[in-house]
Formats: sequence, structure tokens, C-alpha cells
Amino acid sequence: MENGSYSRLRVVLISLLAWTAVGVVFAVPRFASNAAWWFVLRGSLAEWWAWGLLVPAIVAVDRRLPIAVNNLGTRLTVHILIGLPITFVQSYVGALLQVIMGVMTWPDAIGVGPMHETLKGGFLWSLLVYLLVVGGWQAVQYSQHYLASQLRLERLERNFSEARLNVLRMQLDPHFLFNALNTISSLVVSQPKLARGMIEQLGDLLRLSLESGRRQQVRLSEELEFLGHYLAIQKTRFGDSLHVVIDVPDFVRDIMVPSLILQPLVENAVRHGLSSRPGGGTVWVRATVDETTLCIAVEDNGVGLGDNWTDDRVGLGLGGTRERIAMLHPTQEAGLQIGPREGGGARVCVSIPTRTSGIHDDE
Repeated sequence: MENGSYSRLRVVLISLLAWTAVGVVFAVPRFASNAAWWFVLRGSLAEWWAWGLLVPAIVAVDRRLPIAVNNLGTRLTVHILIGLPITFVQSYVGALLQVIMGVMTWPDAIGVGPMHETLKGGFLWSLLVYLLVVGGWQAVQYSQHYLASQLRLERLERNFSEARLNVLRMQLDPHFLFNALNTISSLVVSQPKLARGMIEQLGDLLRLSLESGRRQQVRLSEELEFLGHYLAIQKTRFGDSLHVVIDVPDFVRDIMVPSLILQPLVENAVRHGLSSRPGGGTVWVRATVDETTLCIAVEDNGVGLGDNWTDDRVGLGLGGTRERIAMLHPTQEAGLQIGPREGGGARVCVSIPTRTSGIHDDE
């Protein structure tokens, strides 16, 4: 209630200042007349303040017109007809204010005097002022509707982006879970002890996944913790044939990154780069900061991309990660690049703008 009263008071004050400014502007050219300047100023202010007092009534009439806003011709005709009596009303309101301000006497303010003055010299001008008031009100209404529609459109776009990001996240979760369970199932009969250890690691992975909830971005340190449990499962499967080197400085570990970003990159390197290579190989995970951009590179010395590889042949893990980066940072220098590694193998590089973990995103 207090906010509403304050808002109405602010509108009244702004309106008073605006009509006062108009009155002063129209009074200045008449200061050179024989009448005293303060007398001329009071008369001009009374005339324009009268229009200010009539604005609420004009707005109320416009709101109640049973004519569509886009039917401009009909509305203009109706407003011209309505404006005829309102111009006379304005002349009497202005005369009353002039009496109050000591510019006019009561006998001059009653009867047909103000109406006669309007018809004699200012009828068309008063009608034009009325139409300008209506036009100004329509402009305010249009701007409000435009801003409201823009806000609705932005809200819809944001909701769509959030829904799309959640869909991509839900695609990655079962994708990873299926691959982890497939790895465990291959050891249940032959090496049950290792299988139990992998199940424990998988439990930790699921716990971390649930803790992240609906957050689209987490600290890089959380991603590295998640990756550690995944690598523990893979090391159980591949043994000494899988080597992993983590080169991530401490000062970059608080930077926010898309959740579940590292695991698909490393999984891709293990499955497609090392699993089919005799003797296994090494995966490197590196993170560097170049000015305002965090670069995360996952490299392997596996079989490489092959002669027929093209960038549009990425799988679900890399494709989903690339799309999530594009949606989370649509106007930034962000992206995911895939290419051959110098010395053999493949290299995937993720670039995202740096932001420390002051808060967690709940998108």
C-alpha cells in the first residue's frame, strides 16, 4: 500500500513539474508585453495546470472507448468529437485557477466569458493539445505493452534454454550410468572383488551427481572430484594399461564450469582412443587460464581420429557437452574443439569464460 501511494505521489510530482515547465516555456515569449512578467507567468501556469488536472479524466475516457486501439481512424474521429466539450471544460478550469492565483476576477471566470475566449482565439489550439495528451498517453501504453511483451519473450527464451539444458544433462546422466554398469557387469563373475569396489565408486559418483542437483555450473574442483571416482572405475577395469595425468593448478579450481563436463571428455578418450590400442596409453587433463578464458584440454596418445574423421561425427557425450557450452555462453568466446594431438592421438579443448565460485548456479 505504501509503495502504491509513493508511486502515485511520484507520478503527480513529475506531472506537476512537466506542466509547469510547459507553462514557463509558453510564458517567456509574452514577457515583452506591457503586463508584468509575473502576471503573465501566473496566467500561463494556470492554463497549462488546467490541462494537467484534466489528464486523469482524458485517460479514463480513452480507456473506456469500445474501439480497438488499432482502429486509428475511428478512434481519432471519436476523440475529436470528445475533445470539443473538453476544450471548453479546460477553459473554465483554467479560469478558476486564474481566479485563485489572482489573475482573473470571479465575474470574468463565470458565464460565457472563458468559452468565448476559447472560441475566439484558441479553440483549434486547445483541441490540438487535447489530441497531444491522448497521443502521449497512447505512446506510454504502447511502450508499457512493448516492454511487457519483451519481458515475456525473454522469460520464455530463458525457460526454453533451461529446459534444453536440463534435457542435455539428463541425456548425459543415463549415458554415463549405462557405460559404468556395463563395465561393472564385465567383472561381476570373473573378478567379483573388483566389481564390488567399482560399485562403491559408482555409488560415490551417483551421490555427487545428486548433490549437484539442478545446478548447470559447478566449481572445477567438484568436477575433478567427480572425475576421480570415474577414473577409479576405469583403472579397475584397465589396470596398469591406463595412465592419467591431472595438471590443474590450484588457482583455477574455483572457476565455474558446466557440470559433468570432464567425465564425457575423458570417457571419449578412454573408449575411442585407448581401449582399442594394445597396451593402453595415457590421458592428460590440463587446465590453463588465458586472460579471461579457461582452457581445459583432454588429450590421449591413442589411435587418433582417423583419416575419415569429421567434426560432425561426435557422439552423445561430446555433442551434448558442446551444445551445453554454446547455450550457457552464447555470446562469449566459448566452445569445444576436437583435433589431432601432436605426437599422435586426439585432443579435445574446451574454452569458457572465467568466473569464480561466488555462488552456485541453480539453473
